[in-house]
Amino acid sequence: MPLKAKITNPAFSTRAPKTARQAGPEMIKEQPGDDPDDVLFNSHYGVRTIELNRPKKLNSLNASMARKIIPRLLEWQKSDMANIILISGAGPKAFCAGGDVAALIQQKMNGPEGRRQSHAYFGLEYQLNHVIATYPKPYIAYLDGITMGGGVGLSVHAPIRIATERTVFAMPETTIGFFPDVGGSFFLPRLEGRLGTYLALTSERLRGVNAFYAGVATHYIDSSILPSLTARLAELQFKDYEDLPTRLSTIDATIAEFDTGLPHEEPMLLAGELRRAIDRCFKPSSVEGIMTALSQESKRDAASDPADMRSWATRTLQTLSERSPTSLRVALRQMQQGLGWSINETFEREYSLAGKFLEHPDFTEGVSARLIRKPATAPVWNPPSLEGVSEEDISEMLQPPPGEEKLQLLKTARGGYREYPYQMGLPREETVEGFVRQGGKKRSEVVQHFLKEKNQRLGVREKVEEVLDRCCTEEEAGLLVWMSEEEEGLDAMVAQEDF
Repeated sequence: MPLKAKITNPAFSTRAPKTARQAGPEMIKEQPGDDPDDVLFNSHYGVRTIELNRPKKLNSLNASMARKIIPRLLEWQKSDMANIILISGAGPKAFCAGGDVAALIQQKMNGPEGRRQSHAYFGLEYQLNHVIATYPKPYIAYLDGITMGGGVGLSVHAPIRIATERTVFAMPETTIGFFPDVGGSFFLPRLEGRLGTYLALTSERLRGVNAFYAGVATHYIDSSILPSLTARLAELQFKDYEDLPTRLSTIDATIAEFDTGLPHEEPMLLAGELRRAIDRCFKPSSVEGIMTALSQESKRDAASDPADMRSWATRTLQTLSERSPTSLRVALRQMQQGLGWSINETFEREYSLAGKFLEHPDFTEGVSARLIRKPATAPVWNPPSLEGVSEEDISEMLQPPPGEEKLQLLKTARGGYREYPYQMGLPREETVEGFVRQGGKKRSEVVQHFLKEKNQRLGVREKVEEVLDRCCTEEEAGLLVWMSEEEEGLDAMVAQEDF
């Protein structure tokens, strides 16, 4: 990067930016001018519902909404009458399409005070996300419709996340010169294989049942069933001595009552050869390495690689070339470091990083080009290429400056953790691997084991069979042998010897 750009770009400075005064729990309350109806709350026996009510804005989250939700959650946490918290979005299009970043950028344009207010919004949003992630009662999110950005933060840290045929999931931050926030540093790298890195860098969308297969959602039902499910959940009664895992198991069994089958016209997308290609291409430790791997994938011999995989690699290369170079480098580093962060540290670090991006030209340019200008235009990134963003620059961005105030996290009954404490979704690949590696297992035995373990849950058979198809070979007696990563990649290495 030219020296002048280094000097004028405060994102690459270790100086602590001025931060807004953070709100403690006693300060988080509605303010004059807040829309009184942007969030609707209701009680039905033991269920407490939160309905995001900005359907014309696709229920995008703003500070007014966060200021309403946080006090309610803290209040319900203490109430013996509140058994289950359920969050949803108004209208058929969206659960929550993200944070209202256009309003944030316009606010940021109002000088230093506007920038402090914008940073304060991120602090408020991350405080809300953290309360959800550590909430001591069952919290259920209906991902019915568009679920992106800020909407992901309201849902993915919940122990129970229900997708429908209308779900559209994405983390689109690299398209607007930002980074995968709202706890994306924690959630994404804990997805299987390299799926989190793939979704973080490309902003790829997962629709309908594929959000369930990928582990973004824990359950899948038809959207028409949601009102009946809500009514049934309201009938549940818990014993005072029942702990959270027991209550979640009861809810899980209740959701199973409403299984309507899987939409078989929608095959598992991130599976088979595509999943192998994602794991191969998004394994390198640098963005350049990923792009090299994609380039090699796009040129592989037709006999060893289907044409649709070569086409996918070409499209993905083009996608990455359109993303903010700074965002790409930061997002990849998040995926690498986030596995070592606790849930508390995740939000503290993301708060610091959000302040840096508010000072970075790419965030303003990305939001302005894609969301504010009419018609939308292609952003002009600064720096314009990966060569202009060094690994040292990214290290500085991800390191909180000396003296910077940490995000003040609100206390809940559950503290921080380094792995999600509840796995309510489909069996994870590493769990299947552990069972197969015990030895002496046939395919039918493995499938039946997990069906029994998950009480014949919807999607278990499809998920386990896909894992076995992709990761195992069979001996003559039909016994499964788990392939090592090196064995899975052997064909790819052979195919790449010509490059």
